[in-house]
Amino acid sequence: MFVWVLEGKAADPGEVGRQLARWSGEFGDTPGYLGATAGVTDDRRFLLLVRWESEEAGNELLRRREQQEWYEVFQESFDGPIEFVETGDVTTYLAGGSDAAGFVQAMKVSGVDHQRVETADREFENVAAQFRPDLIGGIRAWTAPERFVEVNYFTSEQDARAGEKQAPPPEATERFEEFMAMMKDAEYFDFTEPFLHTAPAR
Repeated sequence: MFVWVLEGKAADPGEVGRQLARWSGEFGDTPGYLGATAGVTDDRRFLLLVRWESEEAGNELLRRREQQEWYEVFQESFDGPIEFVETGDVTTYLAGGSDAAGFVQAMKVSGVDHQRVETADREFENVAAQFRPDLIGGIRAWTAPERFVEVNYFTSEQDARAGEKQAPPPEATERFEEFMAMMKDAEYFDFTEPFLHTAPAR
């Protein structure tokens, strides 16, 4: 999987949503496109992850004049520039992304150990069903060796908030506390009305 990450400050959240819907309608059947997740927080922070089968598949779309014209219009809905990074260092866990999510929470983290984070993921998956049934799955995109953007998909915000209060199983407590310590400086993005789109089956 290859991922684009776009981030900015929305000047008009409503127009951002309309332009994303327009994009999915016009380009959602692009060969190699897998899906997208986006949202705008209450304080207008915007984040978008676009998933591709490969880097070249995404580049093919970027070369299209129609895409370039759409992006010029899209940028008008933001205060300042949109930051763009891309990566092929992507991890999915549990069910990965899901259009069935009622609530999405993204996070940006830096200064962490890649291997320790990935090890914690695998151990968490062993207890996730009993510990956090509200969590459908997630996608983590490493944008640098010690920095990532992660998107987590939940059944609902109510379920997620209740799940946050649950104590991990005793056998997972130490690893969970270690993981949360690594996340202490994370920046969170709560999307109560997320944009969720998956490419049609081919």
